[in-house]
Amino acid sequence: MGTADQRKWFALPKERLWVTVYESDDEAYEIWEKEVGIPRERIIRIGDNKGAPYASDNFWQMGDTGPCGPCTEIFYDHGDHIWGGPPGSPEEDGDRYIEIWNIVFMQFNRQADGTMEPLPKPSVDTGMGLERIAAVLQHVNSNYDIDLFRTLIQAVAKVTGATDLSNKSLRVIADHIRSCAFLIADGVMPSNENRGYVLRRIIRRAVRHGNMLGAKETFFYKLVGPLIDVMGSAGEDLKRQQAQVEQVLKTEEEQFARTLERGLALLDEELAKLSGDTLDGETAFRLYDTYGFPVDLTADVCRERNIKVDEAGFEAAMEEQRRRAREASGFGADYNAMIRVDSASEFKGYDHLELNGKVTALFVDGKAVDAINAGQEAVVVLDQTPFYAESGGQVGDKGELKGANFSFAVEDTQKYGQAIGHIGKLAAGSLKVGDAVQADVDEARRARIRLNHSATHLMHAALRQVLGTHVSQKGSLVNDKVLRFDFSHNEAMKPEEIRAVEDLVNAQIRRNLPIETNIMDLEAAKAKGAMALFGEKYDERVRVLSMGDFSTELCGGTHASRTGDIGLFRIISESGTAAGVRRIEAVTGEGAITTVHADSDRLSEVAHLLKGDSNNLADKVRSVLERTRQLEKELQQLKEQAAAQESANLSSKAIDVNGVKLLVSELSGVEPKMLRTMVTI
Repeated sequence: MGTADQRKWFALPKERLWVTVYESDDEAYEIWEKEVGIPRERIIRIGDNKGAPYASDNFWQMGDTGPCGPCTEIFYDHGDHIWGGPPGSPEEDGDRYIEIWNIVFMQFNRQADGTMEPLPKPSVDTGMGLERIAAVLQHVNSNYDIDLFRTLIQAVAKVTGATDLSNKSLRVIADHIRSCAFLIADGVMPSNENRGYVLRRIIRRAVRHGNMLGAKETFFYKLVGPLIDVMGSAGEDLKRQQAQVEQVLKTEEEQFARTLERGLALLDEELAKLSGDTLDGETAFRLYDTYGFPVDLTADVCRERNIKVDEAGFEAAMEEQRRRAREASGFGADYNAMIRVDSASEFKGYDHLELNGKVTALFVDGKAVDAINAGQEAVVVLDQTPFYAESGGQVGDKGELKGANFSFAVEDTQKYGQAIGHIGKLAAGSLKVGDAVQADVDEARRARIRLNHSATHLMHAALRQVLGTHVSQKGSLVNDKVLRFDFSHNEAMKPEEIRAVEDLVNAQIRRNLPIETNIMDLEAAKAKGAMALFGEKYDERVRVLSMGDFSTELCGGTHASRTGDIGLFRIISESGTAAGVRRIEAVTGEGAITTVHADSDRLSEVAHLLKGDSNNLADKVRSVLERTRQLEKELQQLKEQAAAQESANLSSKAIDVNGVKLLVSELSGVEPKMLRTMVTI
C-alpha cells in the first residue's frame, strides 16, 4: 500500500471509525481532529488505567525497561445490533467496537528506575489486524466468521464428525492448523525444547480438542489440504511441502494418541481426589514427564472444571529434574564460565597457521597465575592467535606454543568471553604472562577439519534439495575424522535418498566450485539467500560463506579453498536422535577413501569364503541362502520322524492308574513345538 489511492481501497466508512490517544498526547489528538476530520466525540483520551504511571492501553512498552511511547489506536464500530461500548467505557469488552489498527510513537527509552529518556532516533511502529480488517470488509463481527475460517471450520467438522458449527473447539483447531502447518513448512519440528516444544504444545492442544469433539482417529493432518486450498497463492510454499507437513502432523498425533487416553484418565483420578481448587505442581509435572502433557494442556482441562494449576510448583519440579539431569551427565558446571578473562584475543586463523603472539593471561585449575612450569596443565591466553576456538560445531585446534626455552602442547582451544584459551600442558621450560610465543596450529589436522566443514555445508544444501526445504540444522560436530549433522526430518531416509545426497555432494566436489567468504550486513546476507540458524542471535555484521551457486550460509568456521579439495564424500550412517530429528555421519578425503578400501576388503573376504568373486557375489549369496532353507526343511522333517518314533516308544511305557493312562518321562533337547506333536501322536 504505497500510495494514498491504494490506502483508500478499503473504503471504510469514516463515521464508523473511533480513535484513542494517550491522555496527554495533544499532538495526535489534533491530527485526528483537524487533519483527518474525526469528530471530537469519537476521539477518546486514555490515561494511566492500569494502576501505575505510563501503565495505559495507549502507552506501549516492551517491558520494564527499553523503547516505549504513546500510541493511538483505530477502532471500528460494527453497529448497535452488537453489544459493547466505546474504548474506555465500562462496556468496552463487548464485540461492537473492535481495534483494527495501532500506531506507536516510539520516542522514549525507559530506564530501570522508571525515568524516560528521549530516544536519539524516534520512530513510528504501526500494525494492522489483518483478520479484523477482513471481518470488517466481509461485514461480519468475528474473525472466525471470515471466509477463510468458515471454510476451515467446515473442514474440521467434516474430519472430526462434529455437527455443531458454533463449538469453540472447531475454532481452536482451525486456528491451530494454520500455525502448525506453516511452522513445519518453515523447518520447525515437534520436540521437547524451544520452538519445537511450542509447536508440540499447539499440536497436542488441537488433538485434545478433536478428542473432545468425538474424533476417533487421526484427523489433524487431513486439514493441511483444505488449508492450502483457502490460502491460495499465499500457500504455494506450503503446497510444495504438503506431504512432509502431513507426515509430521500424523506422526505427532499418533504418538500423542497413545498416551492421551491414559493421561486424561490419570488427570481425572487426581481431580476426583482433589479437595481444594488447585492441582499441585508435582502432579502436573508427572503428567508432563510421563505422558507428555504440556502444562497448558493440563491447565485447559482444569480450567473447564474451575480448577487452577500450581504452575510455580510445576516449574520447581521441572527445575529439580534439570538439576538431576545436569548432575547425572557430569556437566553440571560450565567450566568455561569459571575462567574470567578481562582481555580479548584477535583470531587470525583464517589466513595464518603460524603466528607470533604474547601471553596475556595464564590459568591453572580455573585460577589466574603469573607463571607455569614444566609438567603443569594450564590455559594460555594470547593477544592474537591462529588457533580456532571451538564454536559452530567445529572443534578447537590442536598444536604447539613455543619459544626459546619452552614448549606448550595445545590439546584444545576454547572461547572464554572475548578471549581465546589454549588448553594443554607445558612440556618443557617455563612460561609467564608477557612472554612472546610462536603459535603453530597442527596443519594436517586443521586441513582435515576444513574439508569436513565444507562438506557439511554441501550436504546441508543437498539434503534440502533431496528431502525438501523443511530440512534445517539441529546440531553439528566437525572434527578431523568425521562430520556429524543433525537435521529436521520426520522419518528415516530411504537408501535411494542417502545415495542421492551423496551423489549430489560429490557432483559439487567435481565441479570444483570456489569457496568464498564475505563480511556484510545481516540484512544484506539474508537478501542474498544466506541460510541462518533459526532463533540464533547474530551480530549486525556477519560472515557469509558461499560455494558457487550451490550453497550460501552464515558461518564463522574454517573451510577449504575450493570444493574440489574435499576429494570424496561418503555417508557412513543415518539414524534418529529424537522425534523429528535425524543424524548423518560422513567422511571426506582420505577418510572416505579408507572406507572405500574397507568395503572392498570385506567384499573380497566374503567372496573368498563363498568361493566366488565380487562380480557374482549376489548370486552366490542367494544360492547359499536357498541351500540353507532346503537343509533346514529337511532337518525339520527328520526331527518330526524321530519324534514320531520316540512317541511310539513312549506310549508303551504308560502305566494304568485307576483307569487313567499315566506317562512320565524326561526328554532332553526337544523343542516345545515338537513336544506338543509327540503328545498328540
